Amino acid sequence: MSEFVSIERGGAPAARSALERTIAGGGVVVFPSDGVYGLACDPLDAAAIGRIHQLKGRDDGKPSAVMYFSPLAFRELLAGLGPRTAAAAVALLPGPVTLIVANPGHRYPLACRQDLGRLGLRLIAGPLAGAMCPVLQTSANLSGEPAPRALAGVPESIRAGADLVIDGGELPGLPSTVVDISSIDADGDWEVLRPGAISEGDLFAALTSVGLG
Repeated sequence: MSEFVSIERGGAPAARSALERTIAGGGVVVFPSDGVYGLACDPLDAAAIGRIHQLKGRDDGKPSAVMYFSPLAFRELLAGLGPRTAAAAVALLPGPVTLIVANPGHRYPLACRQDLGRLGLRLIAGPLAGAMCPVLQTSANLSGEPAPRALAGVPESIRAGADLVIDGGELPGLPSTVVDISSIDADGDWEVLRPGAISEGDLFAALTSVGLG
């Protein structure tokens, strides 16, 4: 049976502690992101990643983003990015944005799958902010179905198959905006791959503020 934690009733610190404990133990978590509910596990744990793909009915060759909840934990990875990439990340994160960055060191290969040269990264705020464990994350829906904004919208099969379910109430319901900045250090270019919670105009304004618009 899945462990259940309510942020409203138990508090954010208890939810963060349960998240960190479950991820460290090789478990799978249903959790509230900043827009929709997601599934998370250790990005270096092949067995846990396989469980997520099985729960979703998802092609296991499809890449996933690595999400951070703590700027401090994110800082180590940030130091390995190119200067323009790092500046873009500082301008846009934390927030409802997934950044596709160049990954010459092939970090988190299980998240990258076949495209080892690029990596999706997220850093979010909210009640789970401060948790120190990076996670592989994907939306908590069956493959091809809408991403849920409330825990009740997460399929029962996914909730039952997870080790921990965190209830964060109703969320905005908008997925992250996916922005490819993998060539921004080489040529200054960036591209929106999926519209989402942040408009292209707001992206342009944020990047212009650090000389990258």
